[in-house]
Amino acid sequence: MARYGKEHKEVTRRRIVKSAGRRLKKDGLDGSGVTTLMADAGLTNGAFYAHFASKDDLVAATIADQLQEQQVLLRQLADEPDGFTRFVRAYLSPGHRDDAEEGCPSGALLGEVARSSPAIRRAYSTGILGVADDLAALMTPGAPAAGRRQALGCIAILVGTLQLARAIDDPQESEAVLAEGARAISALLAAPEA
Repeated sequence: MARYGKEHKEVTRRRIVKSAGRRLKKDGLDGSGVTTLMADAGLTNGAFYAHFASKDDLVAATIADQLQEQQVLLRQLADEPDGFTRFVRAYLSPGHRDDAEEGCPSGALLGEVARSSPAIRRAYSTGILGVADDLAALMTPGAPAAGRRQALGCIAILVGTLQLARAIDDPQESEAVLAEGARAISALLAAPEA
């Protein structure tokens, strides 16, 4: 019987992580068990432990992957003169609000991450601080290190706005929340540093 090579194992792991990202953002961290997460990847439970030590290990890897994807996007936008504005507009759009499965892991999972295991919180903390650094570089291209605090404030506004807009059942009120979030970011950026 032939064994799969290292490359095949990595491709399979990536497939599991990608499909888990969509499912976890849709159903929450506790909304799906290993069986469902593996079925989404087209695999059986038996394959799970060849890739992950536990469900928490998978969740941590998935959150890290999702936040790395955000960093890649922010770095791509850094080459565009209106990259920050485009990012905020897309983040606070009705399309993003309505598509948690394909959207930001913070907007979908933040409350659960705060109550999860140390490994998941560590993966999230590392990832979101990386996102903050890349967002700072996008916000203040000449001095990204000075912009980290502002970037964290911006992330707080973005995520809180998105979560509130998703929770409100009236579409017009929800869109008003998105618009107010964008105004709050503009005010944050216009305010002098304390």
